[in-house]
Amino acid sequence: MNSRMAPQKQSAQIATTLKLKPAQVAAALRLLEDGNTVPFIARYRKEVTGSLDESQLRQIDSERARLANLEDRRSTILDRIREQEQLTSALAASINAADTLTALEDLYQPYKRKRRTRASTAMEQGLAPLADIIQSQPTDSTSAQQHARSFVGGAVGSVDDALAGARDIIAERISDNPDVRGTVREKALRYGTLTAEKIKKAQDERGTYTRYYDFRNRVSRVRPHQTLALNRAEAEKVVRVRLELEERDWLKPITAEFRPRRNSALHAQLEEAIADSAKRLLLPAIERDVRRALTEEAEQHAVEVFAENLRGLLSQPPLAEQVVIGIDPGYRTGCKIAVTDTTGKVLDTANIYPHPPQKQWKQALKTISALAERHAATLIAIGNGTASRETEQLAAEITSERDDLHYLIVNEAGASVYSASELARDEMPDLDVTLRGAVSIARRVQDPLAELVKIDPKSIGVGLYQHDLSPSDLDTAATDVIEEVVNRVGVEVNTASPALLAYVAGIGQKLSQNIVAQRDQSGAFTSRGALKTVSGLGPKSFEQSAGFLRVRDSANPLDASAIHPESYTAAQQVMTLAKIDGETTLDNRQAALHALRDKIGWQQLADKVGVGVPTLQDIFEQLVRPGRDPREDLPAPVLRSDVLTMDDLKPGMLLRGTVRNVVDFGAFVDVGVKQDGLLHVSEIPSHAAPAVGDVIDVKIKSVDQQRGRIGLKWGAS
Repeated sequence: MNSRMAPQKQSAQIATTLKLKPAQVAAALRLLEDGNTVPFIARYRKEVTGSLDESQLRQIDSERARLANLEDRRSTILDRIREQEQLTSALAASINAADTLTALEDLYQPYKRKRRTRASTAMEQGLAPLADIIQSQPTDSTSAQQHARSFVGGAVGSVDDALAGARDIIAERISDNPDVRGTVREKALRYGTLTAEKIKKAQDERGTYTRYYDFRNRVSRVRPHQTLALNRAEAEKVVRVRLELEERDWLKPITAEFRPRRNSALHAQLEEAIADSAKRLLLPAIERDVRRALTEEAEQHAVEVFAENLRGLLSQPPLAEQVVIGIDPGYRTGCKIAVTDTTGKVLDTANIYPHPPQKQWKQALKTISALAERHAATLIAIGNGTASRETEQLAAEITSERDDLHYLIVNEAGASVYSASELARDEMPDLDVTLRGAVSIARRVQDPLAELVKIDPKSIGVGLYQHDLSPSDLDTAATDVIEEVVNRVGVEVNTASPALLAYVAGIGQKLSQNIVAQRDQSGAFTSRGALKTVSGLGPKSFEQSAGFLRVRDSANPLDASAIHPESYTAAQQVMTLAKIDGETTLDNRQAALHALRDKIGWQQLADKVGVGVPTLQDIFEQLVRPGRDPREDLPAPVLRSDVLTMDDLKPGMLLRGTVRNVVDFGAFVDVGVKQDGLLHVSEIPSHAAPAVGDVIDVKIKSVDQQRGRIGLKWGAS
């Protein structure tokens, strides 16, 4: 049997699930199957898909994979039941109608090959007919003992043994019944209560899980972060988690399928089997199902939180034209310093020892001041690790007396991992591993995206319980986000690292290395077209990647824009019609293009130059603001020239801070002290949605010196 769904049915089903038009989904699926990348389709095939964005395209691709897995599992289940010669037409129809993996597994449950159970032992003893009799609830006067007597013999030593075995068979039938299991699961998900209690002798020295020592909440109201916290607390043997379900919610679904009759002499046997099934088989299975469903939902949510935070972090605006003194702070081993020019090239390095045990404060001040003077540095970037706030005092002392030098604290998460990586060794073979971290910190300010793509995303430190999540799910989400941001921003092909180039649509790891190798060997690429000479970069790779690569010194100014080479002719026609060229000032260019649009109109102009309206609008945007970096529209990081400690913070104080992480219960904001403050979700207005990298105004709500906690309120309200 072919396990693949017909394309038309697949498109319609995905369109219904995602609330899209079937034609859009069908077009997207065709493009994906033809080997086109999501960024390329989203940017350069808008006319074909009806302008689906990257998120929608990835959802379509994900749903396609889910349906394929569903069809594969359906086919496997049908084959296995057929091999057992138990596949009836009614069962096959039910299996073919199942639209989720859970529904399929419920139908397959009675036919799964199980490990040896009490029911299977009873079946081997020939007690299935007795179970059938009890289950049918006859209304004659024959007693249970009389029915069971004829089954005594061999391994069945007594009437009681026969009845117990028959009840075991019925108990398993109840637990395996797809209607019973499905209904009870639904009731548990809607009305069940998840509870947790502290294990008496459990150790939780830091009180991490205090709020879960006596936890009760309706399953349907359990938040994702609560699920993940409960899972971790349970794994660490701090709490015991249980599911509670009212008797009516499991008894009614069972008796609807297995109905005891009061006028049957066997009704007590069936009732006993029902009670045993619920306690021993069904409810434990339902609890596992509910916990699994909660965990899957929580993990998916956590991956989405991680992805959104990573997107915000990668989208932070670069601080261009800055000569940066990067400092990787430390105590005993000192602070490592690297000075980078405006392009990220290393100009100088040094070691200073301002903190205990050496306490060479004045010498450290002199060293930093000399470096700033020698290289005309404009910014000091301090990693936020060990000794960061003490080092901030050093920077504040220097910058407070100068108007041309500021400092900021940089999230250094993952810098040490990168420093010891093969990529770092290739980039900086002459630098000690400890100094490479200082270089990374400096470069993160100059171009966060270009530097952060070199770091394992799981080490960047944004998200919610990310270390408890599936590494493959995190890797997939991270790759999608990095690919999205890299291609939205664009990559200068003559300066980009292999790590950055690898995320360009259609390039990948091997081609990125080939591009850099040819660049190193033959010099800078002079045009986009010159990329066609790179080994392994064929027509398809060029088509997918060209629009996202920039060659800023090309003779053709369009090579520095996001206009795809396939649209160069159309772009040139637009420029001719607008009477502009590469020498036209931006103001005059904008006025001329708008005048052309107003005179002819989008559709007529699109027809005239031979492209669709969405592509024409993108061409206009690029001609008005050629090579624009979308990150420039976001607020720049907060630069400081003074230093705060928690002692300086008072309730009611107004501060400006940078959002470092966003989770279910609020946002963590760097307000210039060692500990980030928590802006609880209850303090965030309904119209606001702070994201990582946002610069926001906050008010100090509370300061807990002992626990190192800062509570924040929104804005100046």
